[in-house]
Amino acid sequence: MINVPEMFACMVFNESEMKKRLSANIYASLKKTMVEGCPLELGVANEVANAMKDWAIEKGATHYSHWFQPLTGITAEKHDSFLTPAAEGKIIMSFSGKELIKGEPDASSFPSGGYRSTFEARGYTVWDPTSFPFVKDHTLCIPTAFCSYNGEALDKKTPLLRSMESLNRQSLRILKLFGNSAKHVTTTMGPEQEYFLVDEKLYAKRRDLKMTGRTLFGAHPVKGQEMDDQYFAAIKPRVIEYMEDLNEELWKLGIYAKTEHNEAAPAQHEMAPIFTTSNLAADQNQLTMEVMKKVARRHGLICLLHEKPFEGVNGSGKHNNWSIATDSGENLFSPGTTPMENAQFLLFLTAVIKAVDDHQDLLRAIVASAGNDHRLGANEAPPAIMSIYVGDELEAILKAIKDGKPYTGNGSKKMSIGVDVLPAIPKDSTDRNRTSPFAFTGNRFEFRSVGSNLSISGPNTILNAILADSLSKFADELEKAENFDKELQNLIKREITAHWRILFNGNGYGEEWIKEAEKRGLKNFRTTPDAMAHYLDKKNIELFKQTGIYSEVEMKSHYDVKLEKYCQILNIEVGTMIEMVNKDIEPSALNFLNKLTDTYSKMPADLPFEYGKNQIKKVSALLNELEQKKQKLDELHIQAQEKTELMEKAQDYAKKILPAMEDLRSSGDLLEELLGQEYKPYPSYEDLLFSVQ
Repeated sequence: MINVPEMFACMVFNESEMKKRLSANIYASLKKTMVEGCPLELGVANEVANAMKDWAIEKGATHYSHWFQPLTGITAEKHDSFLTPAAEGKIIMSFSGKELIKGEPDASSFPSGGYRSTFEARGYTVWDPTSFPFVKDHTLCIPTAFCSYNGEALDKKTPLLRSMESLNRQSLRILKLFGNSAKHVTTTMGPEQEYFLVDEKLYAKRRDLKMTGRTLFGAHPVKGQEMDDQYFAAIKPRVIEYMEDLNEELWKLGIYAKTEHNEAAPAQHEMAPIFTTSNLAADQNQLTMEVMKKVARRHGLICLLHEKPFEGVNGSGKHNNWSIATDSGENLFSPGTTPMENAQFLLFLTAVIKAVDDHQDLLRAIVASAGNDHRLGANEAPPAIMSIYVGDELEAILKAIKDGKPYTGNGSKKMSIGVDVLPAIPKDSTDRNRTSPFAFTGNRFEFRSVGSNLSISGPNTILNAILADSLSKFADELEKAENFDKELQNLIKREITAHWRILFNGNGYGEEWIKEAEKRGLKNFRTTPDAMAHYLDKKNIELFKQTGIYSEVEMKSHYDVKLEKYCQILNIEVGTMIEMVNKDIEPSALNFLNKLTDTYSKMPADLPFEYGKNQIKKVSALLNELEQKKQKLDELHIQAQEKTELMEKAQDYAKKILPAMEDLRSSGDLLEELLGQEYKPYPSYEDLLFSVQ
C-alpha cells in the first residue's frame, strides 16, 4: 500500500526541508526573499546551497542543473556535477551560493526572435526562489529565469513573474480603497491537462505521428465518439496502470495530481491538479508533460500532447483555471456574501470583462499555434472568437446594473442597484458552458482556448497583464473620487455597458454566433498569422510598457519566434505528407492495384467480374488524383519557402498550403478506405484509437 502523505514531495526541497536543514536565521532570510523579493545575501545563499546539495545527494543526485523555460515552449537543462578536485587526486562534492543563484548556459541556439546574433552566446539563468528545487533523474533541478546579456527575457518565466508583480501592485491599490488590509496578491492556477494514449508499436509505424505529433492522413473509423460512451467511462486496465504510475511520479515531485478520467474521444484522458501559485503551476505543468511522456514509454505507450492528433474527434486542450487571492487566502473572484464584498467582487469582475473585450487580439494570439488552429471551433473546443460566459444569474445582475433597474433574482426580495445593497451572489451561480472560451465558474475563470501542448506561462502572463491594466485605470479614477460609493457605482455601470458585447451565454458552436459576434464587432481570427498580425499594435506595445512586462524589443522577438515556429511546423508537416505519399500510400496502393489487375486478368472471360473492374478504376483514379495534388502542394510549398518576410510566408501557409494539405489528405483517406487490410500503408484510426485496453 502506497503511503501518499509520506511519498508526497519527497523529491522536492520545499519549506519543510528548508526548516529542517537551515538555521532559524538563514531560513527567515530566505523566506523574506521568497515572499518579499528581497535580495539573497551571498552568505545566506552559500548555506542554502550547501544544505540543498546535501539533501540532493541523499536523494541520489550527482549533478545540478538550472532548469528553465526558453521560447521553444519546452524546458531546458544543462547538468554540472557536484564534483570538485581535492588534494591527492581525490574529489569533494560541493555547491556554492553563487552556483545556486546564477548560471551561464550557452544561449546562442535558443530562439530569440532576431534581437540577438547567433554568435552572442551569453545568457544567464537566475534562481526563482518561489519555485522549489527538485531531484529528477539523479539531478538537482533549480527552477530559474533565463535572460540575455543585456537583460532581455529569453524565456517564458521572466514575463510571468513580472506580470504577477504588476497585478499585485494594481490589485493592492484597489483593495486599499475598500479598506482591505491585504499585503500581497498573487495569481493561482489549476491547468487541466488533456492527452491521448496510443500503443507504442503502432505509433512507430506512423511517420506522421513521429515527425509531427498528429495524423496527417487517416480515414475515419466506423465508430468515433458519437455514442458518448468514452467520457467518464470505466478506465481500461492498461490505462489505469499508467495513471497509477504517473500519479506516483508526480506526487514525488510535489505536483498536486488530483483528478483523472477518460475524456470524450476514444483513447483520450485528462489529469487535473489542485490550484497553486501561477509560476509554480507553470513549472509543474511543464514537468507534468515531461513525466507523462516518460511514464507512457514504460508501459509501451506514447502520450500525445498535440492539440489535434486525430481528425473528427475531440482535440486536447489545457483548461486554464485562473484566479487571484490575497495573502490571507481571500479569493478575489469569489462573490462573497456581504454587500461590500460583492461590490469589491463586481469591480474585479468588471475589470476582467473590460480586459477581455479590450484585448481579444492578445488572448487569441497567445493561444495561437499550428496545432491549436485545428482544434479551436471543432469537436467541443471553444471557437476562435473571444467571449465571456458568466451564467444566467450573474448576467441578470450585470444587466440590472447596466440598465439602472431593480434586480429580483431566484426568490430574493426586490433590491435597487446601489453599492450598499447589492444582492448576494451564490458561489455556484453559473453552469459550465463548454463552448465558451472564457467562462466564470463560481470563483475563477476558465480560459478554455489554451492548447494541450502550450506552456501556460504565456496565457497567464497575458491574463495578469490585461487585468492589471484595467485595475490600474480603475484605481487612477477611484483614488480621486470625492464620493467613493457613488463613483464606484458609476464606474461599474459605465464599464459593463461599454463592454456588454463580450458577454455571451449561448452556444459558441453555432453559425448564428459567428454572425452575431460579427454584428457586435468581436474579432474572429481563425489562424495564427491572422491573430499575430495585431500582436504589435500600438495599444499592445503601450500595455506591456506601462505594466513593465515586455519591452518593445521583447514583443518583436516573441512575434518573430511565434511566426517562425508556425512556418517551421507546417514545413515539417508538408514534407512528412509528401514522404507518406511517396513511401507509404502510393507503394501500398500500387501493390493492391497489381493484385486486383492480376486477379482480374485470370478470371474466365465468361465470368462477369464487374466488382474487380470498378475497384481497379477507383484505385487508379485516386492514385492519379493523389499524385496531382501532391505535386500541387509541393509547388505551393516551394513558393512559400522562397518568401523572406515572415508574415507573408505564414499567410501563404495558412491560406494556400493548409487547404492544399487538406485536399491531398481527402484523396489519401479515400484511398485508404479501398485498400485491403494487408495493404494498409500504416495503422488505421481504428487501430490507434481502440487498441489500448
